[in-house]
Amino acid sequence: MLVVNAGSSTLKLRLLSGGDEVVAAAEIEGPDRLDSSAVRSFLDGLDGIDAVGHRVVHGGATYRHPLVVDDDVIAAVDAATPLAPLHQPPALAALRVVGEALPHLPAVACFDTAFHATLPVAAATYALPAEWRDRWGLRRYGFHGLSHAYAARRAAELLGRAPTGLRMVTCHLGSGASLCAVVDGRSLDTTMGFTPLEGLVMATRSGSVDPGLLLWLLRHSGLSVDEVASGLEERSGLAGLAGGTGDMREVLAAVARGENAAVLALDVWLHRLRREIGAMAAAAGGLDVLVFTGGVGEHQPEIRAATAAGLAFLGVGVDEARNEAGIGDTDVTAAGAAVRTLVITAREDLEIARQTRSALQGVRGDVQ
Repeated sequence: MLVVNAGSSTLKLRLLSGGDEVVAAAEIEGPDRLDSSAVRSFLDGLDGIDAVGHRVVHGGATYRHPLVVDDDVIAAVDAATPLAPLHQPPALAALRVVGEALPHLPAVACFDTAFHATLPVAAATYALPAEWRDRWGLRRYGFHGLSHAYAARRAAELLGRAPTGLRMVTCHLGSGASLCAVVDGRSLDTTMGFTPLEGLVMATRSGSVDPGLLLWLLRHSGLSVDEVASGLEERSGLAGLAGGTGDMREVLAAVARGENAAVLALDVWLHRLRREIGAMAAAAGGLDVLVFTGGVGEHQPEIRAATAAGLAFLGVGVDEARNEAGIGDTDVTAAGAAVRTLVITAREDLEIARQTRSALQGVRGDVQ
């Protein structure tokens, strides 16, 4: 199984065996990451590929399950580009480039929005005029579903129990960031909405802001719609608060140097994170498990400790030694804490492979 994960800044390629072992892998960064020569250089010499699974961020209201790629699927992915402008174009480019390189293999699109198709109506609905909602499909879709789905399933495995009865908040924290309230293995609420802009403060994205503020900017600042969109997507978040690229490692280094802007950026980021974890716990009806995943969630123990310190009222606590040493899938819960806190390596590739095999069952019996 070739897994293709085309992000906003990287292209991750992984070849998995039937037993989900990584046979070959590459991560290509920069503007040329989707150049056909870069992809072909990875594929050259690889044998035994049976199928391809693609991560696609937005499936809209129509696509709630993984689907074998055809012209209709590609058209729908293209149509959703305005809703996820940083992510849909790379996904489309990857579908094209890999499809040209491996034209005879079945390909499956796995949608980040699909896991959140189980959102209750109350959680998915914006309080907007009905004619707007009906005409333009305005609703909360949610994103990072592949990561949240894997993290929730893996957390249950680590705890040695079925997902039934478990109330989790999964925290996907990277350059993009979102939370999900997962109960019985199903998404009940999430912080991202109609687009990947809503919710937490991110590396370069603002997260939620007062819509009245945006209306004020459009009416009074002289900024165009495109300038506001670019500012929200590319120059806000940690980058807007602290300067630089918005990389959390840079922010933490600047905090250590005592730079006031970085201190403020971290404080704002943590405040929003803790507040939204509380909201997700309320949506779940309580909290049994808190999961950290994604680049920041996995590799920054100080972030996990600072987050937990503000959530003691929920029963969250992390063990200092375990947290500092936490590598890979591990339990960092403090002794006596009511909530289990886990660190789980993000493996969207495994979720994509699982969904791809599911979609191809009955299409090709030899895909394992």
